[in-house]
Amino acid sequence: MKIVYLGLGSNLGDREATLETALRALESPHLHIRRVSPVYETEPMDVPGQQWFLNMVAEAETDLFPLQLLRRTAAVEAELGRRRSVPKGPRTIDIDILLFGNSVVTMPDLEIPHPRFRDRRFVLAPLADLAPDLRDPVTRKTVRELLAELRGQAVRKLE
Repeated sequence: MKIVYLGLGSNLGDREATLETALRALESPHLHIRRVSPVYETEPMDVPGQQWFLNMVAEAETDLFPLQLLRRTAAVEAELGRRRSVPKGPRTIDIDILLFGNSVVTMPDLEIPHPRFRDRRFVLAPLADLAPDLRDPVTRKTVRELLAELRGQAVRKLE
């Protein structure tokens, strides 16, 4: 079994309920959610003027291979109404594979670690809540170090 970290975000509809539904939908005999971070509210980064996101990170264990996991996350997104009409636009749910054990995967449809996770406070802050000493397999820096280096991008932890 591999330990994986998934980033979840939502900015349409009942965002908190959607995150909870996504976590339940991901659970299967091949994917077990072990822990989840607190939820953070974050301003959209790339397409301004849309509703703010709720973001969180889930730590899971899986016996799926990376592409199988990608198919599983995409199926859950589709099940919850995700439509990819505007790149980086509003979405009911977004599920990203952030880290897959210590694996580095570079394929046309999948890159692990997620190529932008180091630049996103809305990923690093909840990831640091779960695993501050986890090392990025590419830079070898800890999540805590990556977060300390990041500037800007205010996030607010929900209580």
